[in-house]
Amino acid sequence: MHHVKAQIRKPDNTGQRNGKGFSKGEVKKADLNTVNARKMGLPVDSRRRTVHDKNVEVIKAYAEKEKAKVKPKPKAVPSTKKEKPKS
Repeated sequence: MHHVKAQIRKPDNTGQRNGKGFSKGEVKKADLNTVNARKMGLPVDSRRRTVHDKNVEVIKAYAEKEKAKVKPKPKAVPSTKKEKPKS
């Protein structure tokens, strides 16, 4: 499974580092909720409060890729045979 990591700015503005997960705000801005994001395999860090647009785009792209993988369940076809009554 491909692991997706959130990018976080370092406090001294010298660059970015991998975070422990996406913030709830980033997940919400990507039109998901935290439960569905975790089911898809996205890490969610409830302690983070920042929202970075780059991370929102990463979440959206990952969600689209995951939705493409999910195949719809086949619909049940009603049986045409008549069942014999039990006696």
